[in-house]
Amino acid sequence: MGPHPAVAAIRLAVRRVLHDVLTDHTTDPTTTDEPLVLVACSGGADSMALASALAFETRKLPVRAGGITVDHGLQDGSDTRATEVAGRMTALGLTPVEAVTVTVGREGGPEAAARDARYAALDAAAERHGAAAILLGHTRDDQAETVLLGLARGSGIRSLSGMAAVSGAAGRYRRPFLQLDRQTIRKACIAQELAVWDDPHNSDPAYTRSRLRHEGLPALEKALGKGVVEALARTAQLSRDDADALDTWAADAETAVRDEAGALECAKLHGLPPAVRRRVLRRAVIAEGAPAGSLFARHIEEVDRLITGWRGQGAINLPGRVEARRQGGRLVIRQG
Repeated sequence: MGPHPAVAAIRLAVRRVLHDVLTDHTTDPTTTDEPLVLVACSGGADSMALASALAFETRKLPVRAGGITVDHGLQDGSDTRATEVAGRMTALGLTPVEAVTVTVGREGGPEAAARDARYAALDAAAERHGAAAILLGHTRDDQAETVLLGLARGSGIRSLSGMAAVSGAAGRYRRPFLQLDRQTIRKACIAQELAVWDDPHNSDPAYTRSRLRHEGLPALEKALGKGVVEALARTAQLSRDDADALDTWAADAETAVRDEAGALECAKLHGLPPAVRRRVLRRAVIAEGAPAGSLFARHIEEVDRLITGWRGQGAINLPGRVEARRQGGRLVIRQG
């Protein structure tokens, strides 16, 4: 008798990603050892199911499997819980396993600050252990929430594209569960009798994503019928394809709108299609030190008005102490 259908589904999803990692690894002439794949595990259902599937699949493949859990220090007893999660991953057969403590700042709000601290810790762990990839347990439901959050912020088509299946430096982050719903993951945990921890922050209405999960999406499904989550996930993929094409266009166009000294020429920028021009501007602002996660559509629109609605206005202040101003027919962007 085979495994429970939900267990089979999560294992298949992980197996496909591991084969991709192996393909990338074998085509790299500088690598000889078996690649190490880490799972980022909070102890919740999604990441515990991911850890279990990774441990199972790597028994049959030339891949080493380890795990990282991040203690954000935001709740009483979080250090004890991190130790417990590390112990569960070790019991699954993962090695190396590490519990990392981070300090969460305040920039961008509590959710963004925690995310930034977490990814910084995961990046550092990958470098420390020489990991080829880090698996993240984001599901189709998480993808739907991300699309809605992007829509609410008016952040453009890139935000509507949600989370990529592969992202980060050299494709470090992999998300095997983006085509699986949260209910399937829960069923897999129950079938395997995996101990999971439900983060109270996930049901705390003080957090935007929590309100969206427990109030917003259910209200949409009640009004529009079932299938909203699947439709939003499809929107993410279609938007990603369009955004990727526009990003490529913008990268090619950027060289053509700069003068011999490398300055952006306003007249040439004005001749670009708006979607391409704004991408060029965003790339230029980020290159001068503006944090991508803090740069919203309204910021780029203000900079764009220096090109399309020039009335002698002064410098535009942007995140990261970056400013943009129009000077002598050139767009000057620099960190103050």
